Amino acid sequence: MNSNNSTAEDFSLIGQNTGLEMQFSEGIVILVIVLTSCLISLTVLGNTFVILAFIVDKRLRNQSDFVLLNMAICDFLIGAFPSPVYVPYFLTGKWMSGRFLCKLWMTIDYTVCTASSFNIVLISYDRYLSVTKAVSMQSHLGVIASVWIFSFLLYGPAILSWKNDVIDSNSSVTTCVPGFYDIWYFKFGTSCVEFAFPLISISFFNLSIYCSIKKRGRKKRQKSMLQNSKGKENDGNLHIISTNSVLFSAQLHVTENLGTEKRLTVSLRHCFPYRKPSSFTHNEATLQHRNISQVKLSRDEKIARSLSILVGAFVICWAPYTFLSSIRAACSGFGVKSYWYEITIWILYMNSAINPILYPLCHKNYRKACSLVVKKIKEFVMNKSVTISYWRSESHKIVVSE
Repeated sequence: MNSNNSTAEDFSLIGQNTGLEMQFSEGIVILVIVLTSCLISLTVLGNTFVILAFIVDKRLRNQSDFVLLNMAICDFLIGAFPSPVYVPYFLTGKWMSGRFLCKLWMTIDYTVCTASSFNIVLISYDRYLSVTKAVSMQSHLGVIASVWIFSFLLYGPAILSWKNDVIDSNSSVTTCVPGFYDIWYFKFGTSCVEFAFPLISISFFNLSIYCSIKKRGRKKRQKSMLQNSKGKENDGNLHIISTNSVLFSAQLHVTENLGTEKRLTVSLRHCFPYRKPSSFTHNEATLQHRNISQVKLSRDEKIARSLSILVGAFVICWAPYTFLSSIRAACSGFGVKSYWYEITIWILYMNSAINPILYPLCHKNYRKACSLVVKKIKEFVMNKSVTISYWRSESHKIVVSE
């Protein structure tokens, strides 16, 4: 009984100390409101733009792009519900929306953020297969559904069923925290699954991609050097005299016992039916194969660069929250200022606003799709303005006639 009372007191202290209006001046609070509003707007509009690009442009409907679409949906949901609901709680330190909305908010927040984390793993794995195995991940929709189910099971049952002395025992809820808020071993375990496992996975996939590209580039350089050396050893000139006569001249390098080198020029003339198309078939095929290999290597290098940018943004945004929340749970809330913990949550949310900016920069087809969406929006706005002008003119005519 005493332990339950102490837990309730701990949660009450948490609720009293988290409000920014109790720690900072009014000017800082207004600045925070402006910044969070801009962040939420950027998250919602940016990811809506990505979803529209997927709908408008059919080129983005291949299997790999479904993972990016799912990522955009996760980020859109973060900006549409958890972030706006969290703003007043973040500013005042008091939950004023009731018990049901508290449970709903926590469930959606934890589930969607976890799904966003595992989507980075899916994107990395898909690019890993494309670069190292030259194949694509099978059954994308099934894997995406599994990510959502697993993300809910990781936190959802614990949020809904874990005994929470603050929320479940009070009629007026002023603090909205999960029952496992200060259970360090649960927080540590879920942090390992939510952040450490994705970090290890994407590090392995990116390192494998980097090594594969380096290995192929090295082989290509060695092959090119070998072909150049063979070309020098067999240096000769082919002259077409007529349609049935070819003159071949070559220089032979002969080394005598004393080390002196002599050059002998040998000219051969051979008459045979000359067929132009078949003479260069092998060379053309070799050149074409070399060009294809070069294009694929260049494409894979771009994939690696774009993936490293996405992964870098994920690590920078997620690491502060993961480490600080684990330390906070282990220390029972002591030793860490409340506002630092709140700031790391917003840094985590920031990842959802950054991702839609990175997609067009990293993906050529998304750049084209975004241009197409802008064009469609302009056409829609122009049509609307024309329609409004038309109805205004018609209404003006009616008024004048009356």
